[in-house]
Amino acid sequence: MGSSPVLQNPQSLHNVFVYGSLLADEVVRVLLKRVPESSPAALDGYHRFSIKGRVYPAILPVENKKVTGKVLKHITDPELDILDAFEDVEYERRSVEGEECLQDKSEKIKAHTYVWENKNDPNLYGEWDFEEWKQVHLNDFLRMSSNFMEELDLPDSRTRVVTYESFFQAGDEKSMA
Repeated sequence: MGSSPVLQNPQSLHNVFVYGSLLADEVVRVLLKRVPESSPAALDGYHRFSIKGRVYPAILPVENKKVTGKVLKHITDPELDILDAFEDVEYERRSVEGEECLQDKSEKIKAHTYVWENKNDPNLYGEWDFEEWKQVHLNDFLRMSSNFMEELDLPDSRTRVVTYESFFQAGDEKSMA
């Protein structure tokens, strides 16, 4: 019996807690070219904020709060690099311990997540609503994400923030009218 090529070439696999646009399988598929296994999860001690001028949320540590989301499982190192590039400089990847919500119980799970870099950002407010985001922004966000991925491997590719700002600038003028 020969050994599996996967075992001969081991690679780190990661769990990533997601809570915003990456809750949408369609966005994950555009970025990773697949939809990894996932399970519902929660992160105690954090709050999910809306961000003025942005359609995606931010999380920051806040006592007595909880963010619901899901854990993407078996994320490879190259996929984690893509997520890092997508989250860009606005977020810091941190290791956290969340709670994986299984059918009849919950279990602690270690995962990476992306925390908003500027904890004193005056543009953070209220709460962000995924269902509303899906109805209002998903299609445009998918197009922006596709543009980001097309440029990612180019020598002078734009960051996700620049891609976002150029993509949504025209849309913001319509939505603010």
